[in-house]
Amino acid sequence: MDSTTTQFVTLLQEKGIELSSRQLEQFELYFQELVSWNEKMNLTGITERDQVYTKHFYDSLSLAFYIDLNEVNSLADIGSGAGFPGIPLKICFPHIKLTIVDSLSKRISFLQHICDTLKLDGVQLIHGRAEDIARQLKHRDAYDVVTARAVARLSLLNEFCLPFTRKDGIFAAMKGNDPGEELTEAKRSFKELRAELKKVESFSLPVEESARHIVMIRKTGATPAKYPRKAGMPAKAPLV
Repeated sequence: MDSTTTQFVTLLQEKGIELSSRQLEQFELYFQELVSWNEKMNLTGITERDQVYTKHFYDSLSLAFYIDLNEVNSLADIGSGAGFPGIPLKICFPHIKLTIVDSLSKRISFLQHICDTLKLDGVQLIHGRAEDIARQLKHRDAYDVVTARAVARLSLLNEFCLPFTRKDGIFAAMKGNDPGEELTEAKRSFKELRAELKKVESFSLPVEESARHIVMIRKTGATPAKYPRKAGMPAKAPLV
């Protein structure tokens, strides 16, 4: 193994995550395809190998440091972009039934290519707006864990993501900077969408020590019928 892979393996071992040779091969294929496709479409501004492994792969897997994903059956990743955090989590926890929702068809095409190349089973890729997909019965109040990584402010994210989360399930909003101001702003959305703040986990990425926060939100009841509002409405008038 080269130094990047060795560091990646060691850092995850420190968190109790052991990777097989097959899983390491999948991560390397993912990296290669990400860089290749990035020349044709804008997937990420990060393309250096060590940076992809730290800022995309390790950062995505940080969710598993705070939630026992061995006990999770279904996970929805909303606004996944190039597949983060959903695909790295699926590689490490292949039993999880993963649903990815993204509004850009080109990104869904890339993710389908990744799933085919990495031979990932049990992944559902959905092209559409979160507000529309969360209205479908099979996705509404349905998932053990829902996540979104650096997509929008929390008051808006709650309306996008909590309708997918089952009662007593967890919505984990993956953030960079301290979300204190966003949490204050989002109080109304918690009440309206029947959820409560469980905990905010804080850590730093290895090497460069960039701040990361994961806002853990517990769903306390079924989503009220009026939410989510029509596509575009949450962004125009967030629940603040």
